[in-house]
Amino acid sequence: MAALHITSENFDNEVMKSDKPVLLDFWATWCGPCQMLLPIIEELAGEVTDAKICKVNVDEQPELAEKYGVMSIPTLVVVKDGKTVKTSIGVQPKDKILEMLK
Repeated sequence: MAALHITSENFDNEVMKSDKPVLLDFWATWCGPCQMLLPIIEELAGEVTDAKICKVNVDEQPELAEKYGVMSIPTLVVVKDGKTVKTSIGVQPKDKILEMLK
């Protein structure tokens, strides 16, 4: 399954009301490191079943980036029960991202 694209319209249902942890990948099309992270995020989306793997385009959803204080991309945020539990800035290896979800 591909990573879910999060917008202000589906944010509450998909993230805040999720019964699973949610990984938010804040990214942009022009961001080189974000493009390096993309295959890892898509791979995780196909493998991980006990969490939601989601992407937030900061150019299209600036209010969501602002809500999470995103100043640099890529930024990864793990949300559980509507609360931020972990944050990471920059490209991370797959094992580190999996560790964030635990």
